[in-house]
Amino acid sequence: MIDEVVCCCKLWLMTASFYDTHAHLGDRAFAADLPQVMERARAAGVASLVCIATDLASSQRAIELAEQFPNVSAVVGWHPSDAAQAPEDWRPALRELARHPKVVALGETGLDYYRLPSRKPGFTAADDEPVKRKQAALFRQHLEVAAELGLNCVIHQRDSLEDTLAQLHPFAHRLRGVFHCFAGDAAALERILAMRSLVSYTGILTFKNGQNVRAALAATPLDRFMLETDCPYLSPEPYRNKRCEPAFLKQTAAVAAQVKGCSIEELSAATSGTAAQFFRKPAP
Repeated sequence: MIDEVVCCCKLWLMTASFYDTHAHLGDRAFAADLPQVMERARAAGVASLVCIATDLASSQRAIELAEQFPNVSAVVGWHPSDAAQAPEDWRPALRELARHPKVVALGETGLDYYRLPSRKPGFTAADDEPVKRKQAALFRQHLEVAAELGLNCVIHQRDSLEDTLAQLHPFAHRLRGVFHCFAGDAAALERILAMRSLVSYTGILTFKNGQNVRAALAATPLDRFMLETDCPYLSPEPYRNKRCEPAFLKQTAAVAAQVKGCSIEELSAATSGTAAQFFRKPAP
């Protein structure tokens, strides 16, 4: 089924346009040919892109790219995997970055327990606690600033759903999160949606072993998810193991439309509308 859908991208309807809601355009993988990458995205019907940051330097770069390309917006923040390098109080710098008119959300932020010290020989769960505390403090700072400024958050969670939801819960009435690269089950999805938050899906939808992700998408209401590439990572079929780029969003969209039983145009209208609302800059 997936092979057939991917092949159908040759019949892509250019009346549909899409929103790549999670692209690391400032990554060194795009240093040599970013203008060409952006042109291929335009030709593939990707009308809007969100450039995602992971630390101070990439936040500044995301803003530079948003200033350079009219159809690019910036999301500024500090990734939990790099929390050890973050300042103790990231909020002043984050507020300054977030006031830029093209910054539309904060992130990516959250919790990542995939590479905790205890996963390595010679370490125990006690060694994990300082790492978890640092990530939690950094995540909370993003949530505090987002609530203060009326912005939403792009959330990264890996092997940390319980703690991530617990951190988000006190802020759920003041902001929304999008759980990017969602690969959880229906139970996790239900809990995220109950907090008014959203999920977004990547090229994993197209993988032959991605049936669990397709099942989650089937259970997601059409107006509660977005699409992303997470480029330069997670290239969809038939580009796996190659550099991902925004133009490849059409492969993911084709599979998503098939899973949801809707047309490309319906999927375009729903996901782009959801993204435009989520990444809306509040009035000064």
